[in-house]
Amino acid sequence: MSRLTAPVDRSAAPLLLAAGIAMAAVVGSALGFEHIGGYIPCALCLEQRTPYYIGAPLMVLSALSAWLKLPAIITRVLALAGGLLMVYGAALGVYHSGVEWGWWPGPSGCSGVAGGATDAGSLLDDLNAIKPPSCDEAALRIFGLSLAGWNVLASAVLAWFSLRLAFGRRD
Repeated sequence: MSRLTAPVDRSAAPLLLAAGIAMAAVVGSALGFEHIGGYIPCALCLEQRTPYYIGAPLMVLSALSAWLKLPAIITRVLALAGGLLMVYGAALGVYHSGVEWGWWPGPSGCSGVAGGATDAGSLLDDLNAIKPPSCDEAALRIFGLSLAGWNVLASAVLAWFSLRLAFGRRD
Protein backbone atom coordinates (compact mmCIF):
# COMPACT_ATOMS: atom_id res chain seq x y z
CA MET A 1 0.00 0.00 0.00
CA SER A 2 1.28 3.45 -0.87
CA ARG A 3 2.30 5.64 2.03
CA LEU A 4 -0.08 8.34 0.81
CA THR A 5 -3.02 5.95 1.07
CA ALA A 6 -1.99 4.35 4.37
CA PRO A 7 -4.68 4.83 7.03
CA VAL A 8 -4.63 7.94 9.17
CA ASP A 9 -6.45 8.00 12.49
CA ARG A 10 -7.77 10.90 14.51
CA SER A 11 -4.66 10.95 16.71
CA ALA A 12 -2.80 12.60 13.81
CA ALA A 13 -5.17 15.58 13.87
CA PRO A 14 -3.53 17.38 16.84
CA LEU A 15 -0.07 17.07 15.24
CA LEU A 16 -1.34 18.38 11.92
CA LEU A 17 -3.12 21.20 13.71
CA ALA A 18 0.06 21.99 15.65
CA ALA A 19 1.94 22.32 12.35
CA GLY A 20 -0.70 24.74 11.05
CA ILE A 21 -0.59 26.77 14.25
CA ALA A 22 3.22 26.87 14.13
CA MET A 23 3.10 28.15 10.55
CA ALA A 24 0.60 30.81 11.56
CA ALA A 25 2.82 31.77 14.53
CA VAL A 26 5.86 32.23 12.28
CA VAL A 27 4.07 34.50 9.83
CA GLY A 28 2.35 36.22 12.76
CA SER A 29 5.78 36.99 14.20
CA ALA A 30 6.84 38.53 10.89
CA LEU A 31 3.69 40.64 10.89
CA GLY A 32 4.43 41.64 14.49
CA PHE A 33 7.95 42.78 13.58
CA GLU A 34 6.38 44.86 10.81
CA HIS A 35 3.31 46.35 12.50
CA ILE A 36 4.46 46.52 16.12
CA GLY A 37 8.23 46.69 15.76
CA GLY A 38 8.20 49.05 12.79
CA TYR A 39 10.46 46.90 10.57
CA ILE A 40 9.38 47.54 6.98
CA PRO A 41 9.77 44.33 4.95
CA CYS A 42 11.57 44.26 1.64
CA ALA A 43 10.10 42.54 -1.42
CA LEU A 44 11.84 39.21 -0.63
CA CYS A 45 10.60 39.36 2.97
CA LEU A 46 7.05 39.70 1.74
CA GLU A 47 7.53 36.85 -0.73
CA GLN A 48 8.75 34.56 2.06
CA ARG A 49 5.39 34.95 3.82
CA THR A 50 3.38 33.40 0.98
CA PRO A 51 4.18 29.75 1.82
CA TYR A 52 2.93 30.38 5.36
CA TYR A 53 -0.24 32.12 4.19
CA ILE A 54 -1.09 29.05 2.11
CA GLY A 55 0.53 26.33 4.23
CA ALA A 56 -1.11 27.14 7.57
CA PRO A 57 -4.69 26.75 6.26
CA LEU A 58 -3.69 23.59 4.37
CA MET A 59 -2.36 22.02 7.57
CA VAL A 60 -5.54 22.98 9.43
CA LEU A 61 -7.58 21.39 6.63
CA SER A 62 -5.36 18.32 6.89
CA ALA A 63 -6.06 18.12 10.63
CA LEU A 64 -9.78 18.47 9.97
CA SER A 65 -9.55 15.75 7.34
CA ALA A 66 -7.87 13.40 9.83
CA TRP A 67 -10.38 14.22 12.55
CA LEU A 68 -13.34 13.62 10.18
CA LYS A 69 -11.72 10.37 8.98
CA LEU A 70 -11.80 11.42 5.34
CA PRO A 71 -9.85 9.20 2.94
CA ALA A 72 -6.20 9.09 4.00
CA ILE A 73 -4.99 10.41 0.66
CA ILE A 74 -6.79 13.72 1.29
CA THR A 75 -5.17 14.17 4.70
CA ARG A 76 -1.73 13.16 3.49
CA VAL A 77 -1.80 15.21 0.27
CA LEU A 78 -2.80 18.32 2.22
CA ALA A 79 0.07 17.69 4.66
CA LEU A 80 2.41 17.01 1.72
CA ALA A 81 1.43 20.31 0.10
CA GLY A 82 2.07 22.12 3.40
CA GLY A 83 5.48 20.47 3.69
CA LEU A 84 6.44 21.30 0.12
CA LEU A 85 5.43 24.91 0.68
CA MET A 86 7.79 25.00 3.65
CA VAL A 87 10.59 23.56 1.48
CA TYR A 88 9.91 26.39 -0.96
CA GLY A 89 9.90 28.86 1.95
CA ALA A 90 13.28 27.55 3.14
CA ALA A 91 14.68 27.95 -0.38
CA LEU A 92 13.43 31.54 -0.51
CA GLY A 93 15.06 32.17 2.87
CA VAL A 94 18.38 30.74 1.68
CA TYR A 95 18.21 32.93 -1.42
CA HIS A 96 17.38 36.04 0.61
CA SER A 97 20.10 35.28 3.18
CA GLY A 98 22.61 34.90 0.36
CA VAL A 99 21.58 38.28 -1.02
CA GLU A 100 22.01 39.83 2.43
CA TRP A 101 25.50 38.31 2.84
CA GLY A 102 26.49 39.43 -0.67
CA TRP A 103 26.94 35.88 -1.97
CA TRP A 104 24.80 36.59 -5.04
CA PRO A 105 22.82 39.54 -6.39
CA GLY A 106 19.22 40.10 -5.47
CA PRO A 107 16.36 40.85 -7.80
CA SER A 108 16.61 44.13 -9.68
CA GLY A 109 13.42 45.47 -8.10
CA CYS A 110 14.87 45.13 -4.61
CA SER A 111 17.24 48.08 -4.55
CA GLY A 112 15.35 50.03 -1.90
CA VAL A 113 15.21 53.79 -1.46
CA ALA A 114 12.91 54.58 1.37
CA GLY A 115 10.75 57.65 1.40
CA GLY A 116 7.79 58.85 3.36
CA ALA A 117 4.69 60.97 3.16
CA THR A 118 5.16 64.55 4.24
CA ASP A 119 1.51 65.43 4.83
CA ALA A 120 -1.94 63.95 4.35
CA GLY A 121 -2.54 65.96 1.17
CA SER A 122 0.39 64.39 -0.64
CA LEU A 123 -0.13 60.88 0.77
CA LEU A 124 -1.38 59.34 -2.48
CA ASP A 125 1.44 60.90 -4.48
CA ASP A 126 3.98 59.79 -1.89
CA LEU A 127 2.66 56.21 -1.84
CA ASN A 128 3.76 55.81 -5.45
CA ALA A 129 7.23 57.12 -4.60
CA ILE A 130 7.79 54.99 -1.46
CA LYS A 131 10.04 52.03 -2.05
CA PRO A 132 10.59 49.21 0.42
CA PRO A 133 14.01 48.72 1.99
CA SER A 134 16.78 47.03 0.06
CA CYS A 135 16.82 43.24 0.07
CA ASP A 136 20.59 43.15 0.52
CA GLU A 137 20.62 44.73 3.98
CA ALA A 138 19.31 42.82 6.98
CA ALA A 139 17.04 45.07 9.02
CA LEU A 140 17.70 43.04 12.16
CA ARG A 141 20.04 40.25 13.24
CA ILE A 142 19.28 38.02 16.20
CA PHE A 143 22.21 35.87 17.37
CA GLY A 144 23.92 36.64 14.06
CA LEU A 145 21.03 35.53 11.86
CA SER A 146 18.80 37.87 9.92
CA LEU A 147 15.07 37.30 9.87
CA ALA A 148 15.56 35.58 6.49
CA GLY A 149 18.04 33.22 8.17
CA TRP A 150 15.59 32.46 10.96
CA ASN A 151 12.98 31.78 8.29
CA VAL A 152 15.27 29.14 6.78
CA LEU A 153 15.42 27.35 10.13
CA ALA A 154 11.68 27.66 10.83
CA SER A 155 10.73 26.56 7.31
CA ALA A 156 13.12 23.60 7.41
CA VAL A 157 11.77 22.35 10.74
CA LEU A 158 8.16 22.80 9.61
CA ALA A 159 8.93 21.10 6.28
CA TRP A 160 10.46 18.11 8.05
CA PHE A 161 7.55 17.87 10.49
CA SER A 162 4.86 18.24 7.79
CA LEU A 163 6.51 15.80 5.39
CA ARG A 164 6.95 13.29 8.19
CA LEU A 165 3.23 13.58 8.95
CA ALA A 166 2.42 13.22 5.24
CA PHE A 167 4.48 10.06 4.73
CA GLY A 168 4.60 8.55 8.19
CA ARG A 169 2.35 5.63 8.97
CA ARG A 170 -0.36 6.52 11.47
CA ASP A 171 -2.80 3.70 12.16
